[in-house]
Amino acid sequence: MTDPMPMGDNGPTLPPTHPPRTPPPQKKPVAPPRPQPSTKPVTTSLPLPGPGQGRLDARRPRLTIRDRRAANWALTGYPWVAAQAVGKVTETVRGWGYVHPDDDALAKAVRLLVGAAAADGGRRISVHLADQDDMLLIAVLSHGSSEPEETILSALTAVPGTTSCGTDASEDGRRVWTVLSTARPRARTAPPA
Repeated sequence: MTDPMPMGDNGPTLPPTHPPRTPPPQKKPVAPPRPQPSTKPVTTSLPLPGPGQGRLDARRPRLTIRDRRAANWALTGYPWVAAQAVGKVTETVRGWGYVHPDDDALAKAVRLLVGAAAADGGRRISVHLADQDDMLLIAVLSHGSSEPEETILSALTAVPGTTSCGTDASEDGRRVWTVLSTARPRARTAPPA
């Protein structure tokens, strides 16, 4: 025989026909806690600012060209792009109205700079050109990781019209640059005997 149904005050009690109510699922999963900033000093060589002083700028200075004509080109990092760079630099310098340095000196300087940057093995190089006070700045940046080498400097100083040159390494890669004078070269006269 079957058990009689349980009886309540209002009649027999039936089991529920739907599942028990559950809370809805979360819309977003719980995120892990955010990382805390490091408490290490920005640099160990500079003192921390005192009260009322501004924060120290710990970023490395970048190449900045302001208040003068400038042009730049991004090229692939192959050695044969030197001819392309020579054409672009020469066309821009002549467009600015400069007649010196002559095309051979300008081409030699650009070939040396681009060749040094392409030898670093980066995928691309950047050629930057600017003028100020009858001087031309040509800087080439290799976007690879290599240390500056001083062997190119002797070749750059041999280019006629070179007033300054240099090389350094930054987080963007190695930078090689030269400054060329746009003044007409003076004729050399032999000293009287």
